[in-house]
Amino acid sequence: MVAALSPPRILPSGDAAITVEFSRTIDEEANRRVLALDKLVASAGLAAVTETVPTYRSLLVHYDPLQIGFDALGEKLTELALQPLPEAKAARRWRIPVAYGGENGIDLEDVAKALNITPDEVVARHVGGDYKVAMIGFTPGWSYLSGLPSSMQMSRRQNPRLLTPPGTISIGGIQTGVQCLAGPSGWHLLGRTAVRTYQLGRDPIFLLEPGDAITFAAVDEKTFAEQDRAAEAGAFVAELIAS
Repeated sequence: MVAALSPPRILPSGDAAITVEFSRTIDEEANRRVLALDKLVASAGLAAVTETVPTYRSLLVHYDPLQIGFDALGEKLTELALQPLPEAKAARRWRIPVAYGGENGIDLEDVAKALNITPDEVVARHVGGDYKVAMIGFTPGWSYLSGLPSSMQMSRRQNPRLLTPPGTISIGGIQTGVQCLAGPSGWHLLGRTAVRTYQLGRDPIFLLEPGDAITFAAVDEKTFAEQDRAAEAGAFVAELIAS
């Protein structure tokens, strides 16, 4: 017998958005419900809904308050959120190449010391993880991944950097991430990828989607440079190994 789903919290987010919250902590089951609701809202064709933004544990729903009120939309979203979850289907899986360490991953050695292992073991553990895109945000293409091995989980940096390179692969807390554009970060930088998860003028502009599975593969600096030139010209570089 399938257990009944618990109702989400329906929270106002300004006067034209609703947050549908499934958990107060990062949770795989909550993220599954978020992504399922996101698809249900899209398929329901609600005219008043203008945009949805999935996160780890909640779905932000933007709407036109001239077409529907908060209470009415909240009831509809709760109804959709309580529908049985669909059977899990095989996700798209991408293999993302990473040049670890050196100038590309300036925190690799410090992470190894903090974990009391070698830099090579850090790379091996990171490459050995099985990840899922839980959400995309902060800056265009910034992909937050769940699935970081427990043996690699560690607190974020006490002093965030104001600028980190595009393509940075980093870890922070229980997460790992793929950073597309240069920007600030308080995470530990392990390496860089040539993959552009966001690139204007390319089809698709955004390469990864929430729910996609991710595998990392280590490459040397020469390969990274070659891949970076290819990616600049519009190549995906990331390999789609299952769809």
